[in-house]
Amino acid sequence: MSEPTAEAIARAVHALQRRWSARLIETHISWVLLDGTHAWKIKKPVHLPFLDARTTATRRALCEAECTLNQRLAPRLYLDVRNITGSPDEPGIDGTGPALSPVLRMQQFPPGCLFTEQLAAGTLAEADIDRLAHRLAAFHRAAPVAPAERAWGTAEHRAAALTEALGSLAQVDVEHTARVAALQCWVTQAIEPLRPVWQARHAAGHIRECHGDLHLANLIRLPDGEVTAFDCIEFDPALRWIDPITDIAFPVMDLAAHGRADLGWRLLNAWLDETGDHAGVAVLRADLVYRATVRALVARLRTQDAPPDALPDGPDYLALAERLAHPAPPTLTITHGLSGSGKSHQALRLLQVTGAIRLRADVERKRLFGLPAQARSQDHVPGGIYTAEATQRTYAHLMDGAAKLLQAGWPVILDAAFLRRAERVACRALADQHGARFRILHCEAPPAVLQQRLAHRAAQGQDPSEADAGVLAQQQAWAEPITADELPSVMPPP
Repeated sequence: MSEPTAEAIARAVHALQRRWSARLIETHISWVLLDGTHAWKIKKPVHLPFLDARTTATRRALCEAECTLNQRLAPRLYLDVRNITGSPDEPGIDGTGPALSPVLRMQQFPPGCLFTEQLAAGTLAEADIDRLAHRLAAFHRAAPVAPAERAWGTAEHRAAALTEALGSLAQVDVEHTARVAALQCWVTQAIEPLRPVWQARHAAGHIRECHGDLHLANLIRLPDGEVTAFDCIEFDPALRWIDPITDIAFPVMDLAAHGRADLGWRLLNAWLDETGDHAGVAVLRADLVYRATVRALVARLRTQDAPPDALPDGPDYLALAERLAHPAPPTLTITHGLSGSGKSHQALRLLQVTGAIRLRADVERKRLFGLPAQARSQDHVPGGIYTAEATQRTYAHLMDGAAKLLQAGWPVILDAAFLRRAERVACRALADQHGARFRILHCEAPPAVLQQRLAHRAAQGQDPSEADAGVLAQQQAWAEPITADELPSVMPPP
């Protein structure tokens, strides 16, 4: 049986559009019909440098892969694969007559659900970002690990992806030749020290089957409040089998590009708190630049298809890539204050402003004992996790993590009490060692407020901290106040 022609499939799509009074969305590789209840996605029989979908069998495989892969994060949206049957002018769904094309059937969601739409409307909330971080962290932890023999995610593969993206941008963005060339120079210098890190992450099993395309138009808050992602990469496994830090870099970058870097850093830190993959931050800057470069390339290609008098639309991804490649010198900030004084709250506000990576003692302490952040330690660890030995181990872990993050050029916030002067002196020495500015984020509150906050936190049971009135009393007894020589480093809450 001969293959249906592209013209025949297009006629069938438009015939269904008229019959259903559907809205038609057309891209380079697909048609999507929105009938008010369902979204029907039909792959075009195209042959492009990155996709050969000329045969019905290939398009069916792509539809089935898209359905299966996206059911991992959006099972309520991706329903099944059907067939457009009949003639090009009288088509039906799973009816009589020859099959014209496979079609992916999805649940249509109402306007205003996309993160891009919510950002434009000013309705994207911090709670949505927290839900997304939780959803993606669980998704990445459960994702299959790439077979060791595959080249996906190797140092060579990651270096090639970055250099090729910039090379492609250089070919199409002739207006900014010097700027793109400067980025290419930065990439050339950045790649060599990253190669052993990339290869170590590949060897350690950090390459997983991810989403691959987590820009803001693929992130969604459904009417019932569920936050998730859809429309993952199905046509090229190499773009999907990646390091999770590369996956999370996309929405972090895109939030920054859309003027909400604060939400991007909030997303990143919440994801890091859940996954514990702070080691991945060593390669994050290159991933952010890569993601911004790819979106700059996509934007430039779209302008080539636009009318000559069309104005530029959307974020300036090239400018963002330049900023990401040349950050300010790093800063090491430590919090200081009794339990309940608001350290974690203020640290969260600060990281959203500065783009810092936070290491939170309450979370990392539990991680050292193999516990989730919300677990109650007394239910799992005989003797508890707040012994002097455990505290010393926790602070050593924080210092080691901060050293690695500073070495990678990132600003760091250590969110802990730091009530002993010796601990603060050690942090200052660490900052000096890495040429970083040192600051102390001092937090305080009246004793009655401290007690009230601890009681409220314990009643809610949703905070990683387990400090209670007894812990507070001990802290008040032995806390060493900030000294005169430390005062120049003290900063007010943001």
